[in-house]
Amino acid sequence: MGTIGQLALITLGSNNISPWGDAAETVQKTMICLSGLAQKPVRQSPLYATPAFPAGFGPDFVNAAVAFETSLSATDLLERLHQIEADANRIRTKRWGPRSLDLDLIGFGDLICPNLATQRHWRDLDPDAQTREVPDQLILPHPRVQDRSFALVPLADVAPDWPHPVTGQTIRDMLQARPTAERATVVRL
Repeated sequence: MGTIGQLALITLGSNNISPWGDAAETVQKTMICLSGLAQKPVRQSPLYATPAFPAGFGPDFVNAAVAFETSLSATDLLERLHQIEADANRIRTKRWGPRSLDLDLIGFGDLICPNLATQRHWRDLDPDAQTREVPDQLILPHPRVQDRSFALVPLADVAPDWPHPVTGQTIRDMLQARPTAERATVVRL
């Protein structure tokens, strides 16, 4: 009998071409790639069209989310996600610029990484500083998940009851807290 895995929550986004095709084709191909990292079947959201974040930072995105159990550690999983991004020709040149593929590890069971103080620092970071500063280590849960409808809408399809290990809010709670107009910009394809 294998090791019981942790529930991994991953968001996917693309607003540029990749070797796998346009943004929608890239996200769909990535979902297939991610299934190889799972112990059980992958829960997949539908695809959504969303405006680039921040506004004006490129063409609209195709976003989705997956949830699955994995026996990989969080750091090993992140390494695999970076490899999949590289396979899709992801080049990190401009923060929040157009990209062939963006994979974010949003949550990993109830893991807080590297520690509560660091997670809170990045979660509470001033919006202006967010455009300039990038963490040099894995931060879990993702420090901005509660602020982004483009992540929360697809996550609500795959793990609506996942509790944020710091705040205790579920994905559903965080999504309901977002402004209605912002949620409406996330359109199912």
